[in-house]
Amino acid sequence: MKISEVSKLVNIPSATLRYYEQIGLLDNIKKEHGIRNYQQQDIEKINFIICMKKAGFSLDSIVQFVNLAKDKKQGEKRRLEILLKQKDILLQEMKEKEETLNFLNYKIDLYTEKVEKQNKKEL
Repeated sequence: MKISEVSKLVNIPSATLRYYEQIGLLDNIKKEHGIRNYQQQDIEKINFIICMKKAGFSLDSIVQFVNLAKDKKQGEKRRLEILLKQKDILLQEMKEKEETLNFLNYKIDLYTEKVEKQNKKEL
């Protein structure tokens, strides 16, 4: 699959995909006559990067995470620790968002009631 097709598939600019290669997140992309030919495992790596970014990881953190795969002694343990820590951060953020949403819903209900009362008075 060419870079433009992958770009559309994952909704990421081609320049970003090239940058991911440059910083070592996407390696060994096959090339035919100098043109990138992405394979299924490359798409899976890209989806992994997207997921990690959505989870709040910076690109530097993702590079470090990926590089830990080379550490056969402590790599898996360290990766697990990183994931668990980020999970805790996400759960806290979700709790805060839920509290904010609850407050917004309270205000929406309050103003809905006021508007309905006002509309009844106008009739």
